Amino acid sequence: MKILGIIPARFASTRFPGKPLADLGGQSMIERVYQQAKKSVTLSKIVVATEHQGIFDHVIAFGGNACMTSENHPSGTDRCFEALTKEKESFDYVINIQGDEPFIEPSQIDLLANYLDGNTQLATLIKKIDSYEQLNSNSEVKVTFNTRNEALYFSRAVIPFIQKVDPKNWLDHFEFYKHVGMYAYRTDILKEITQLELSPLEKVESLEQLRWVENGYIIKVAKTTVETMCVDTPEELVIAKQILEKRK
Repeated sequence: MKILGIIPARFASTRFPGKPLADLGGQSMIERVYQQAKKSVTLSKIVVATEHQGIFDHVIAFGGNACMTSENHPSGTDRCFEALTKEKESFDYVINIQGDEPFIEPSQIDLLANYLDGNTQLATLIKKIDSYEQLNSNSEVKVTFNTRNEALYFSRAVIPFIQKVDPKNWLDHFEFYKHVGMYAYRTDILKEITQLELSPLEKVESLEQLRWVENGYIIKVAKTTVETMCVDTPEELVIAKQILEKRK
């Protein structure tokens, strides 16, 4: 399978403008993500998709591939599709790698890639929840799936609900999973899903993957055991710097 890794990198973040260019231990956020993605053994090519000339120039300067995309994309998925259309080569799949996860492990990319066999339409990562803080956080998206490892539903609420058990003890009675925001799309499916109208469930949960589920697409889930960190705010950047310093 020929797989294109795309890292969407938007300058105009509401909570953290200029986040991709933020310094993290002497390297920008986007460079750290790019260098981690380069260690993957399954990606045929990596490109940063951005709407900002400064990010584009920065990526080219450190030796990466980049392309300019529209300022008006509502999601990283839409940005990925435009980036794909700008490629001169053809690819079987696209993997959307989050540009704000500087500690992403190459093994996670390769794990997801192993599910891409030509039949898989869409795939994503999930991780077992091991704390009540994660379980009850509305920012952690929970997921349920069937015996074929196909997603049934995603929610910011705790799913499933366990009857007749104190919620303080739920982790002792069921394995809950959270969604890790890395997506793989078969290229023909990527084109299709970007043309779908917003769906009712997507609107209420503010989760684009529900649009795909509502329209009958199958999302395979792959279980990872690696914990990563998404940097959404300047405060979280400080925490990321502390983590990096400890690793050194």
